[in-house]
Amino acid sequence: MTQPEVSPNVQSDGSGVLAGQIALVTGASSGIGRAIAIGLAQAGADVVVNYVANEDEASEVVRVVEAIGRRGLAVRADVGQEAQVQEMFGRTDDVFGRLDILVNNAGLQRDASFTDMTLADWDTVLRVNLTGQFLCSREAMRRFKTQERRPQVSRAAGKIICVSSVHEKIAWAGHANYAASKGGVLMMMQSLAQEAAPFGIRVNSIAPGAIRTPINREAWETDEAYAELMKLVPYGRIGEPEDIAAAAVWLASDASDYVVATTLFVDGGMTNYPAFAHGG
Repeated sequence: MTQPEVSPNVQSDGSGVLAGQIALVTGASSGIGRAIAIGLAQAGADVVVNYVANEDEASEVVRVVEAIGRRGLAVRADVGQEAQVQEMFGRTDDVFGRLDILVNNAGLQRDASFTDMTLADWDTVLRVNLTGQFLCSREAMRRFKTQERRPQVSRAAGKIICVSSVHEKIAWAGHANYAASKGGVLMMMQSLAQEAAPFGIRVNSIAPGAIRTPINREAWETDEAYAELMKLVPYGRIGEPEDIAAAAVWLASDASDYVVATTLFVDGGMTNYPAFAHGG
């Protein structure tokens, strides 16, 4: 296995901007979650890699984390199931003794036109994408409020990063359940941030746009599909998972210590009404 490229967030002595911190990333076996887990490790954090189905892929992410020189742990849990979430956080306590960073990344789609969407389609997406972030954030908050603060390691008592989507802002026909879940993430994040900030806990979101992951392969795999996609992206390129990882590292670091209740759109300008660039 090739050693991952050294991140600019790693110092010459092997430490990084997140050195000494413990991070938990949900849905971290592939795609954006995988990149975030590796990015946090490159910045110095030990990482809990949550997965629900792909044990081999999660184990591979742990191997990459360990090759960087950090500790890794793969934990299976469905984030929409309270008992499994509590068990995952308990396992984190047992192995690492604390938690400093939570990245709520796990999510899925069950697409259908509104009249064809089943209650199961609706419930599944809301349970994972929104309730899952609630359950994980609640467990993290309980720890951040009570564990020992370490100002020499992090100015904040804890950091929660919710992975949302441009579709917390952009309506998406045929994806009402997904868009509703991401709109819910926005209000949950902001409401939680109000409650958490007085305790020195920072809560923010990242809203990715079009990112090159297996889940949306049909949107970028062919030249024709890519050209059509670029009509929505003024910056003229698709995003890479590492673009989201870089944002997550920044939001988890002291460099963003005064950033609270903010959604950071990482979308190449997708939310900037590209259809109006030429007069609408």
